[in-house]
Amino acid sequence: MAEQRGQPIAVLFGTRPEVIKLAPVILELRARGAPTVVVATGQHRELVDDLLELFGIGVDAQLGLMRPRQSIDHVLAGAVTLMGRALDRYRPAAVVVQGDTTSALGAALSAFHRHLRLAHVEAGLRSHDLELPFPEELNRRVVSLVARWHFAPTEAAAENLRREGVTGEVCVTGNTVVDAMQLIAARGVPLSTGLASFIGAGPLLLATAHRRESWSGGIAAIAGALSDVLDATPALRLVFVTHPNPVARRPVEKALGRHERARVIDAVLYSEFIALLRRATLVVSDSGGVQEEGPTLGVPVLVTRSVTERPEGLAAGAVRLVGTDRAMIRDTTVALLGDEAARRQMSNAGRTIYGDGNAAKRIVDVLLGKAAC
Repeated sequence: MAEQRGQPIAVLFGTRPEVIKLAPVILELRARGAPTVVVATGQHRELVDDLLELFGIGVDAQLGLMRPRQSIDHVLAGAVTLMGRALDRYRPAAVVVQGDTTSALGAALSAFHRHLRLAHVEAGLRSHDLELPFPEELNRRVVSLVARWHFAPTEAAAENLRREGVTGEVCVTGNTVVDAMQLIAARGVPLSTGLASFIGAGPLLLATAHRRESWSGGIAAIAGALSDVLDATPALRLVFVTHPNPVARRPVEKALGRHERARVIDAVLYSEFIALLRRATLVVSDSGGVQEEGPTLGVPVLVTRSVTERPEGLAAGAVRLVGTDRAMIRDTTVALLGDEAARRQMSNAGRTIYGDGNAAKRIVDVLLGKAAC
């Protein structure tokens, strides 16, 4: 049992995806009356604050980690130091982190240094290539070395952990992103009037791109390919949701910013992104989360990466890898937009592979000693 003698369970996060996937766990802990401390690094501050408001979650400590033009080294060093101070202050019975960010790694190391039990949500994802994605593949492997509870979203992820011989308990829970989407969908949040008017009744192509390994040319190729797709598909509308980092945003604005049937927009509230995703005919993205969200909502996804740590979607036929070659992206996208039967097959393939929306309940059952893996 993680909660001991009134000590809280500490939940630590830094980025927008971490908040999305940890919000259901925080809400479930609090619904059961478990003492909980929420610690935020201060990364993606505006986006994170919007999400916290959306889910109705308060933060107990803001660490103020971010600095202009900081390196990965700075993020990791700051995360270890600042999160360590927070753990010393709150003295939790256990620490919960999510996924594969540098902030998750920093929190895991801080917990390890203090001999605190660590719960890893979305454990066991592997691309088996330390360079792809970078540095996330290394981050998640190191977190797995020190975790006490490995909450794997799928049986395939759990099998990765078993093959590695990790210590601690491996629990297949489903992915908490499904829980988060169900919470949002229950509120029935519509598209903003401006976007709804722009999209109209025709087909919508939704796109995102932000991976670090695509900064030197890959994102420019993706944006150029989607410009070609628009030229080849006259009825199509494109909404490209960009990343706050200007290195990821500039190539998209250059290729698509003036196209009359494209909208290049800043990151939107998660509720609006889910509304866009539900409306989309097809998604082109390098996002890990979109590889889960799209199939769950029945939207085909083309992944602009050469490998993925989420092979379940590939195996089911719900997603396809297209890399960052401009011609490959253009040709595959145009072909799929013109093939309703292929899209329908992809749409039906992945709705249940990431769980049933009860992942947070399973995780909290284990943390509170109500169930075993």
